[in-house]
Amino acid sequence: MEPWPLRDRTSIVGIGETQYWKAGGADRTEFELACEAVQRAVADAGLTLADVDGICVYSGERSSPSEVAQALGLGALRFVSLYPGGGNSACAVVHHAALAVASGSADVVVCYRSICQGQFGRFGRARVGSGTARAEVGESVGGREAFTMPSGLMSAAQSYALEARRHMHEYGTTSDHFGMISVACYAHAQRNPRAVMHGRPLTLEDHQRSRMIADPYRLFDCCQESDGACAVVVTRTDRARDLRRSPVLIAGAAEGLAPGDGGDRMRRPRELWTSAGLAGTARDLYARAGVGPADIDVAQLYENFTGQVLMTIEDFGFCGRGEGGGFVEGGTLEWPHGALPINTAGGNLAEAYIHGLSLVNEGVRQMRGESTTQVEGAEHCLVVAGPSAPPSSALILRRAS
Repeated sequence: MEPWPLRDRTSIVGIGETQYWKAGGADRTEFELACEAVQRAVADAGLTLADVDGICVYSGERSSPSEVAQALGLGALRFVSLYPGGGNSACAVVHHAALAVASGSADVVVCYRSICQGQFGRFGRARVGSGTARAEVGESVGGREAFTMPSGLMSAAQSYALEARRHMHEYGTTSDHFGMISVACYAHAQRNPRAVMHGRPLTLEDHQRSRMIADPYRLFDCCQESDGACAVVVTRTDRARDLRRSPVLIAGAAEGLAPGDGGDRMRRPRELWTSAGLAGTARDLYARAGVGPADIDVAQLYENFTGQVLMTIEDFGFCGRGEGGGFVEGGTLEWPHGALPINTAGGNLAEAYIHGLSLVNEGVRQMRGESTTQVEGAEHCLVVAGPSAPPSSALILRRAS
């Protein structure tokens, strides 16, 4: 394969975030939080709002680019992109920003995500279900939801739990293995004062005693419900080197939709029932960045649920298919001695659930050497967006020399 034309040509030069709260804790509107995160990211980059000429956001973002641009007094926008979906968009919006600045379609692009689940429920008014399956109580549904919802698949936890249970059946994975992922994320959150779960350490015994949400997923296998916002700023690396902060290079970016995958989870091919659906994305990402799993020093892996993290670890080649349970044993995922420290700010489980964009922010902090759980000498950080939620995305960030 020819070298990826964009390798290291674009960089993240600014990150910003608001305070994070448990759902319902925010003292500002979701829109105000979006504007605050953008302002902080631009200031962190040493730029002004007048420098921003592009915006990339999730398609589900309620704080629309046009309204944010107007409220912040941005100049003329030359590029606007909406990536389809939710947590699967976390790395893709950065990828699209990189494509825009590398092609000359824009000079400085901001990506942001604001989410106030206390103000809007999970993704809208108080509803049962998730994603396209959600419906108000008493409201009729059609299409595939007319089959799945009466069968009890009315939430993300219920749907994703099926894949976790299949992995357990096929490979002997246990609930303890899922709990080890939770324990690592909570341990890292104890070092991060921004984390909602800071001051609330978790043991494996705590995990095993927690209530069942959707078998095999217990309470601490599930991501938080949160209020907050965060943002990143992307520009060309040649411009980035003249800015206030050392750039974090975008070594590789990839998106993917596995054959047969899609919105109807019940029709996925058998091989995807024990996969995050990201093996092809991982292959492309490593080739574009010119590295492999052995080069990854730290990873930020989207945890909607712990079982999907374990499958992501397998898809990205840190171990073989079905070997994820054994891989996570013995503190492999925990700082400072683990071979693959993950979610070093606490992740969706213990820092905040900002639909995964906060994982990109933490990846940038690791490459700057500024994390509260800093991996010594880290040069490459893998960031993976929502698994088993196609089309998904991933990044490899590289420390600038």
